[in-house]
Amino acid sequence: MYPKQRQELLLQLLAQHGFVSYRQLAERLGVSEITVRRDMKALQDQGLVEKAFGGGQVAKVSSELPYMHKRIMQIGEKSAIAKAALQHIEPGMTIGIAAGTTTWMLAQSIVGFRDLTLLTNSVNVASELCRNGYADILLTGGLYRTPSDALVGPVAERMARQFRTDVLFMGTNGMHIDHGLSTPNLHEASINRVLMERAAKVVVLADHTKWGIEAMCSF
Repeated sequence: MYPKQRQELLLQLLAQHGFVSYRQLAERLGVSEITVRRDMKALQDQGLVEKAFGGGQVAKVSSELPYMHKRIMQIGEKSAIAKAALQHIEPGMTIGIAAGTTTWMLAQSIVGFRDLTLLTNSVNVASELCRNGYADILLTGGLYRTPSDALVGPVAERMARQFRTDVLFMGTNGMHIDHGLSTPNLHEASINRVLMERAAKVVVLADHTKWGIEAMCSF
């Protein structure tokens, strides 16, 4: 197994289980603890993990992680949140879904609702909805950016302002009692505000790791 593949698996194990000891990681990966420590150091240098006594855990930070890394973090929680969010959907609604990994999991779960019109600024979300058989999908267009897989900028905002949604599902990088919802990216904060303004109801999909985090841009 190449170091990059091993580090991806290591990050996935930490995301799924929280703290994991070096010994446990070495056993799961089939390598020495020295190799695990070396991989942990590489991930720590990228700001993806934090060392803890005897092992490691995913870093709790307000900066953005790559989309593919965020997609494998807190999978169980995100799946449960997505299923719980379905109770806010009724046939015939116009649904807004903002870019994000938890909202992406929600898109996978939206099956069997009739006559939905769907608006999103995420190519990945649109692809999942199309895969589930939906045809009335409005993609905002705009500037494509990673790591959050969001379409942003004036074109995206102009498109979003043309529609009114019954409910908007959105994620967040941070959720703080004083700072509110926040993201490290100015452009994403801007499109999020527009989507929220055009929604009759906003449902935030966020797991426990977002509590207490204050990213740069509040929306």
